[in-house]
Amino acid sequence: MAQSLTRLSINRTRLGCCKLALLALVISACSEPVSYDLILRGGTIIDGTDGEPYVGDVAISGDRIIAIGDLASASAVAEINVTGLVVAPGFINVHSHATSTGLPTAINMLSQGVTTEILNADGGGPLDLNAQLNALQKEGLAVNVGGMIGFNSVWREAVGLENVRPTPEQLLEMQDLVENGLEAGAWGVSAGLDYVPGRFAATEEVVQVLEPFAEWNVVFANHDRVTPESGYSSISGMSETIAIGEATGLIPLITHMKVQGWEQGQASTILERMTDAETPFPGGAAADVYPYLAGQTGLQSLIIPPWAQAGGRDAMLARFVDPDLRARIIEEANEAMRLRFGGPEGVYLLQSQRELSDVMEELQIESPAEAVIQILEEANQGIIASFGLEDDLIEIMQHPTSSIACDCGASTSDVGHPRSWGSYPKVLGEFVREKRVLTLQNAVHRMSGLPAKTIGLSDRGLIEPGMAADLVVFNPETVIDHATYADPTLISEGIIHTIVNGQLAWQDGAATGVQAGRTLTRRKPF
Repeated sequence: MAQSLTRLSINRTRLGCCKLALLALVISACSEPVSYDLILRGGTIIDGTDGEPYVGDVAISGDRIIAIGDLASASAVAEINVTGLVVAPGFINVHSHATSTGLPTAINMLSQGVTTEILNADGGGPLDLNAQLNALQKEGLAVNVGGMIGFNSVWREAVGLENVRPTPEQLLEMQDLVENGLEAGAWGVSAGLDYVPGRFAATEEVVQVLEPFAEWNVVFANHDRVTPESGYSSISGMSETIAIGEATGLIPLITHMKVQGWEQGQASTILERMTDAETPFPGGAAADVYPYLAGQTGLQSLIIPPWAQAGGRDAMLARFVDPDLRARIIEEANEAMRLRFGGPEGVYLLQSQRELSDVMEELQIESPAEAVIQILEEANQGIIASFGLEDDLIEIMQHPTSSIACDCGASTSDVGHPRSWGSYPKVLGEFVREKRVLTLQNAVHRMSGLPAKTIGLSDRGLIEPGMAADLVVFNPETVIDHATYADPTLISEGIIHTIVNGQLAWQDGAATGVQAGRTLTRRKPF
């Protein structure tokens, strides 16, 4: 690794000719004293491109990176010696479930080096993106936020919660709602075709809704549906996501990608399909993945069959009362748990803080689904569900179009999945330093430059002059997660500073309280 290097670069294609003045400013730093707001001195710069690390200084003025290289003759209002530490672009979480109460502080995200979150994952979220973002900005943001337009929300608004076919008028209404979201600056269309009511949409109906938007060059980010008709095949569900992207001209983005249940060990099958996909995205289809072998969802969401959930909670509870329907639900729910999660041992109840199998023993019930129904008759709750093999996870993380995301977001909850506090440090500490299945620069690329490229975020994700000053400084020798399923809110180690729009939001391992985050919207590409 070079010990001294001046790197003067500008991405003219990305930033336009208006940025050329910045290059002159960088050059002048070599010949006469220049003053900046902040200089990070002597760090190992990993710039988000997957290129080789190099040692240098990074200068910031306002909310922008201004100069990179040997800036010994320059000064700044504040200077931080980061020798021996890595300076990387702030991490971008393209699959966020952040809460409005969590975003003003975002401690769980800043402590992981995350500076930007893209909301409304899995097809959810408000239909009025402008109102959503304005309300969040008004309350204060510790990180940047943007939003998707949710297909499930669109379907619910136009069609409702029943399993019925949309009319031509309803299809047009859904197209209008999607267009409104994109016009408001959505970074793509998210869907949760595994969840009611998106589950009720036939593949061809999803295509009909989305095919007018090919020229927008946005992602179709989908939580794939795993159905009894496919034998609970997650590979079939992910293949559907790719097929919808190919048919509509949108970029298929397989979200929180995993190979589940009985198909474990077959990651290469779907990864080859991703590579072969004919899409606008270089490399085929895209994905995001988090570094755990269990996920979090609602107890009813992926266990109770969709037909039994149709019409909402009251309708579902009424079906539980009918003896014939209850027997059918139990049969199908048991099959879903067996093939998706390996049975009741793979289901952990968050609010109860118990394994489902323990509840069965307490209630003296032999049927896992009967126990689920009895719990749901009291109230729904979150679950942690096991799903996969580490070998599959590593293959997915290594695929060239797979970004790292956490399927989490800014939160103040003390109950949940450890991914909300540990995802990014876990990758850097466990999968880079300890297991060496990713290089450091490749992992950083998957957390910054690649997710930015995937959704079209042009001024973040890289360390270059003119880019937004979203940065993370971490110790590559100590960075690691500490959150566990039993204690999911333990703060990770090794993230030293997190800078959001030029301001230190996380400094020396603690939150500063600065609310420098902004709302980010995507510009119309035509």
